[in-house]
Amino acid sequence: MPGRNVRAKLDLESPAHRALPPPEPGAVTFDVVTMPALVEADWRSLAALPRNSLHQSFDWACAWWRARRLAPLILRGRQAGRTVMLLPLEIIHRRGLRVAGLPGERFNNLNTGLFSDDFPEPDEEQLNDLLAGLRRVLAGYADILLLDTLPASLAGSPHPLRRLMAIEHPDRSLQLPLLSTMDETVNQLNAKTRRKRFRQQCRRLEALGGFDHYCPENRRGQHELLDLFFRQKSERLAALGLPDVFRPADVRRFFHDLADRSEAGPDFPLRLHALRLRGRYEGRIVAVGGLSRKGGHVLCQFGSIDDRLCPDASPGELLFWLMIEQSCREGATVFDFGLGDQPYKRSWCTQETTTYDILLPLSRKGALAQPVLASAMRLKKAIKNNAMLYSLVQRLRAAAPL
Repeated sequence: MPGRNVRAKLDLESPAHRALPPPEPGAVTFDVVTMPALVEADWRSLAALPRNSLHQSFDWACAWWRARRLAPLILRGRQAGRTVMLLPLEIIHRRGLRVAGLPGERFNNLNTGLFSDDFPEPDEEQLNDLLAGLRRVLAGYADILLLDTLPASLAGSPHPLRRLMAIEHPDRSLQLPLLSTMDETVNQLNAKTRRKRFRQQCRRLEALGGFDHYCPENRRGQHELLDLFFRQKSERLAALGLPDVFRPADVRRFFHDLADRSEAGPDFPLRLHALRLRGRYEGRIVAVGGLSRKGGHVLCQFGSIDDRLCPDASPGELLFWLMIEQSCREGATVFDFGLGDQPYKRSWCTQETTTYDILLPLSRKGALAQPVLASAMRLKKAIKNNAMLYSLVQRLRAAAPL
């Protein structure tokens, strides 16, 4: 949903901090923190839990705030002095409404917020108390709290707010469970056809001189691949008459910052992979993919192809095979293709996840607007479920001036 961000000079060291008087012992108390360093230790501890999405990690949120030049806003929930909940937020103005949402917007594939392992799913009375606490502390900042693309559960843990998930998100996400080897993983699919296609793709590229699965370990190589992705994606979307969501400079800064934050180790916010040709077209990159990983969960953030050289080799599909194969070797348990129902994803995936949106009014203005916004979100889902209408909307968006 387009909107105008409230921008402010980003100072990750600023001491601003607002708290409310604590309620009775044992209850969750809320306050707002505007200096990420104050809660970094608690934040990283919560973000490491399997129940919490990598899109609410410290590095992800800080990279977004910095790229968009936004002032950090973090809702903290504490119980008996211990941090049990964190919601990093940004404020967007939409038609006179102040909407608080999770940093990353459309580039987040799966959101949860951050909750401790012992944060229970509240009963009706506890849920009312929790909502009242959220409204008290956030009403001065926003009229509506929008939490989107929330799964009802993650890693076997039910989401504490799932009773509020009344609006189904327009897009579902698709996943492939990973087993110990690529052979076992492919056996979940139409294995004979999949293996045959892989051999054909390899033979066609070998006829051109061969190929490499290229994942540079140095930052310079990662940034070069990211810039190449932006060029390939822009050309591809222009050819299809579609808008380029990666075009804005602040979006590109965001992903470059994520690449800088991806140090060596099993977990990372963004790592670039490519299919690089050898021989006659030495060094040409014909496909690029960007992956994130947290624990056993590998998530594909984006991908692009250059099919001018070898379109019959399906370089994008071949790169997915190589990235999935590497993920199996490295002990990952799921390869997530993210939001959006597309044929190439369906060809790989055996699971799909329904996600939900929560619209929580925080002020009187927000309460009046909530039914209208909820209807608009349901309309968006209906349009996306209608191929003809969705194609028309995409063409109109592509023709609109930036």
